[in-house]
Amino acid sequence: MGRDVPAKVFTREDRRRYRIKMQACLDAFAQMLRDSRFEFERPQVGLEIELNLADAEGRPAMRSTDVLEAIADPAWATELGRFNLEINIPPRRLTAGGPDDWEQEIRDALNHAEERAAAVGAHLIMVGILPTLRQPDVGEAALSEDPRYRLLNEQVFAARGEDLKIAVDGVDRLRTYADTITPEAACTSTQFHLQVSPDEFAGYWNAAQAIAGVQVALAANSPFLFGKELWHETRIPLFEQATDTRSDEIKVQGVRPRVWFGERWINSVFDLFEENVRYFPALLPLCDDQDPLQTLDGGDIPELAELTLHNGTIYRWNRPVYAIDHDKPHLRVENRVLPAGPTVADVLANGAFYYGLTRALVDEERPVWSRMSFSAAEDNLHAAARNGIDARLYWPGMGEVPVVELVLRRLLPLAHQGLERSGMDAAWREPLLGIIEQRCITGRNGAVWQKEMFHHIADSAHVGSREALRRMTRQYSDYMHLNAPVHTWPVD
Repeated sequence: MGRDVPAKVFTREDRRRYRIKMQACLDAFAQMLRDSRFEFERPQVGLEIELNLADAEGRPAMRSTDVLEAIADPAWATELGRFNLEINIPPRRLTAGGPDDWEQEIRDALNHAEERAAAVGAHLIMVGILPTLRQPDVGEAALSEDPRYRLLNEQVFAARGEDLKIAVDGVDRLRTYADTITPEAACTSTQFHLQVSPDEFAGYWNAAQAIAGVQVALAANSPFLFGKELWHETRIPLFEQATDTRSDEIKVQGVRPRVWFGERWINSVFDLFEENVRYFPALLPLCDDQDPLQTLDGGDIPELAELTLHNGTIYRWNRPVYAIDHDKPHLRVENRVLPAGPTVADVLANGAFYYGLTRALVDEERPVWSRMSFSAAEDNLHAAARNGIDARLYWPGMGEVPVVELVLRRLLPLAHQGLERSGMDAAWREPLLGIIEQRCITGRNGAVWQKEMFHHIADSAHVGSREALRRMTRQYSDYMHLNAPVHTWPVD
């Protein structure tokens, strides 16, 4: 949500006022779009990375408060669980600096944080789901001390009225219940931000939705949960289920889930915020004193506080973001489908592929979303999460094909074109997209390495699954710090 929220008990009056304020925000937002009041002349990109905290043995370390105090840097923030942290990398122009500039900035920040965390007995691990995590690790005691998460937890369960059911079938079968939303904390992601103009927002959002399955297939890195081997990107179904405010009866009635792919291609960013207001009751009905329409009429920029807070409680895989920076409002697409890790090199390769491919697809004369059903894009996401780099996905003009064939033949050349049009020279884009190419050629991403290494340890060392996961996690951490792309990691 990105906003401090106090502990509070909400009344019916709170909810009535919030509904009125959200509509006022929506009206002000529509007026701002009509008046073209947004900054987009110098578009920037941004990056957030969520990380796990582990002890020296590779097991979860509930030390987020201590680690944040040790890091003492406002770029770092709490997350839902006590074993999570998040870093916000400062926004930049996509082509700013040299080929190694952004990578070095991120590595320096992570290395500094790792050094400080180690001093208090914790270590940072970039991975979609920490493999050593057990179900007892995600009970109520693991919930962050931040009041906003406790309040969110209360409101989710007040809306749902019963415990959460988590069910995932992969190599193993998981069936369990949770009485807090803390299992969501198991999901740690990489989030790419892309600032766009209002006129181009719909195209970029549609393009991001169209390639979500491809992104997940290439970068899957979450094959284990609670000691079970499940989907290649188990983070996707886990996140969908861990914040579901709907009982089974409500689902049957067609009520939308709060972790939502969406249901249609859009024509404007307004479509997404309007859907938020129309479909989803408020979880945190906190009202701001500002009148957005009066503020706008007075020549100032409204915060749209209620609309943005509400937007932060609806977890679209590609989320619209309204923000104000240096007294100027802007719009961003927040791409949320990817897991964290395995290395900074892999993360930046994923970013290059995303930024380049969306640019190329937006520039096409006949957009891909005009040739592809929205439901096909959603089906691709879940097929990719289940099968990872071995997935078969649908693409217009090719039908259902192996994702590596789709990327090598069609999408990787487009990503090169998109980055070139964005002003990125070959000396930068070739190494980054070369990592994506080698993942496809070798058929190895983070999920594949984790699964192979886990079975290798279990078979060769004759140890049980919990010990094999622990040893694999320690080896993963060692390789992560070397920053060699995951397709080069050995299994021995």
